[in-house]
Formats: sequence, structure tokens, C-alpha cells
Amino acid sequence: MSSMIIRNIGAIVTGDIAGPTVEGDTIVVREGLIDFVGPESKADTTDISSVIDAAGSTVLPGLCDNHVHPVIGDYTPRQRALDFIDSSLHGGVTTMMSAGEPHTPGRPTDPIGVKALTILAHKSFAKLRPSGVRVHAGAVMLEPGLSEADFVEMAAAGVRLVAEIGISGVKDVDEAATMTGWAQKLGMRVMVHTGGASIPGSGVIGADFVVKVQPDVAGHTNGGPTALPLADVERILEETSARVEVVHNGNVKAAGEVAALAARRDELHRVVIGTDSPAGSGVQPLGILRVMSWVASLGGVAPEAAVAMATGNIAALHSLPVGVIEAGRPADLVVVDAPLGSQAEDAMGALAIGDTLAVATAIIDGVWRFTKSRNTPPTTRPVIFHQ
Repeated sequence: MSSMIIRNIGAIVTGDIAGPTVEGDTIVVREGLIDFVGPESKADTTDISSVIDAAGSTVLPGLCDNHVHPVIGDYTPRQRALDFIDSSLHGGVTTMMSAGEPHTPGRPTDPIGVKALTILAHKSFAKLRPSGVRVHAGAVMLEPGLSEADFVEMAAAGVRLVAEIGISGVKDVDEAATMTGWAQKLGMRVMVHTGGASIPGSGVIGADFVVKVQPDVAGHTNGGPTALPLADVERILEETSARVEVVHNGNVKAAGEVAALAARRDELHRVVIGTDSPAGSGVQPLGILRVMSWVASLGGVAPEAAVAMATGNIAALHSLPVGVIEAGRPADLVVVDAPLGSQAEDAMGALAIGDTLAVATAIIDGVWRFTKSRNTPPTTRPVIFHQ
């Protein structure tokens, strides 16, 4: 694998909410991993095969989308759209987490079919990686009749996610709580749908249900598309250990309110960001960038913390090595800046005033995937690529 240096960086935002920035103007990548972060004067720059001159732009970890609904391949029958994963890459997303594959045509609901679809989706995306994006798919849709042995079988096949409870056949809270216990004992991460109904078959779920089930994530608390009452979100923070999720396919005002609530409680580490895409509102290639701007500008949250909600917080939730800029981690990075014409001087300033960031490039495994985003405005600063 090639080596790379990103130099003349204006700011390095780490994705670690406990240490959101780091001093330095240089990142060196070797063999697909971050090798060095800091001042160029201290870096080993020998045998570098490619160079990015950031020209004062900002570098973030590759963004993670905590809530997508893939099917198989880079196609969504929900919106009849091709290459939606590649489009999200052009919005800085390098990792996606499935919240279930409910849009699969003819989705089976019997236990054998549920297991087959879950394992197929997991194994397919483990090999496919559209445009290099890491898609963690195969989130089991809970249906009546699934047994603890079925969860053991799926876990042995590598399944690590339970789709948002409430959009499939299991509606009874006690049944949901029992299956959640089986899944969590096997190391699976469990999401519960919250708020109003989103698709046919889903329903209204509030804090009582979430508290009883005790999931790992309370999905789209700002609505998918109808938001929870803020008092319910506070109960979830008080009475569970679940992360609270805000998404693009939801109520914009409520996204800011949830973030502000978490800030008042000193629990920003429990907020994660997703798009809930593809959905009835469409495919949102810039959805993560936009939610970061809502959280910062409407929630009064530091822009660097908003970045962590879309990177390191999600990585910590799912025990992933990505999402933080640190030596030894995978070199999944995004070079961003204030969009051309912004009133802000830099990327973090742009988030603070509600602008959607401009993406110069997304890097996965130490390889830049494009040199001009097709979905964002150009950067204010002229980022230069040499190879």
C-alpha cells in the first residue's frame, strides 16, 4: 500500500470528544494506517508516494453514518436510486451502520428467512465495500418466532447489529426486551425506533418502551420524521445507558434541542448522528454534514463536539477502530473547509453558523477516493494533490 502526507493543515479535529483537537499541521499515512499526527518538523517524510497540500483546510476523521437502510449493493429500491453509497462518500462518509434492511423487496418475516437475509447482507457488504466505504450491514429485523438459538447462529456468522425495533413484526415490549437481552449477551448492538411512525408497519414509540427494552441506541430521537417529546429524551438519558441519535430524516429544531439537552447534562458523548437514509425523504448524500451543522448552530454545541458525534462517538458505540485521528488507526480521513462564499473563515466556523462543509477529498485506507466532491460546493482554500 502507498504512503501519503497531508501537510499545511489548518486544524486537525480528532473525533475524540474528550480531546477534540490536536496540535499539528501534518498527518503521515503508511500501509493504510495513520503513522504520525503533529508538526511536520517532527515527521518522518521519507518514501512518501502521494502528497495532499491542505492549504490551511481542516482534516476530520472519515464520517460515520449511524443509521442507513442498505439492501444489497449500491442501490436502493426504496428510492430507485443507484450509487447512493458513493454519493454519501462525496459527502465525507466512509463508514455506514445498518439500522435494518426493511426495504428489501419481499423481505421474509419467518425465522429462517430472517436469518438468511441478515447473514446474506452482513457477508455481502463485508466483501463488497462500494467505493471503498465500510458498510456494516445485516441488522436482524426482529420477528415473532426467533429463538435464542437463532441469535447464537447469527452471531456465529458475524452479525453484530439488531435493526431498529418497532419497524418489524415484534411490537410487544416484553418480547422485544427478551430478544434484546439475547442479542446484547452475544455482543450485538440494539437500536429502538423512537417517535412517530416512519414507514408502513412502524408505530409510535416513547420513553416507556425504550426504558423497558434498554437498547444501546434510541434511534432518531429528533424524529424519523416525528420527534419524541424532549421530556422523553431526558428520561432515556436518565433511565438507560443508551445513546440518543439525531438524524437528517427528522425534525431540524428537535435535533438542536436534543444536542442542547445532552450538553446541559454533560453527556455529549452519548449523542450519535445518522441520516436514516434512504427514506421517504430521499437519499441525503450530505446528510451527516448537515446534521453536524444543525447540532452546532441550533444546539449551541462546539463544532468539534458535533464532529465527534458523527465519528468517534459512533466508533465507541460499535467498538470500531475508525472515527478518531490517532496513530495506529485506519487512515479514513476527510479534508474539509468552509464552502466557497461562506461568511466563516474555516470549517469549524462554518459549522457554527449552520453552513454545510465543503469536502475536498475522502480518504479510505490511506487512498484518496476523489479530488473534487461532486456533491458539495468547492472549498474556500485550493487543496492540491500530488502523486
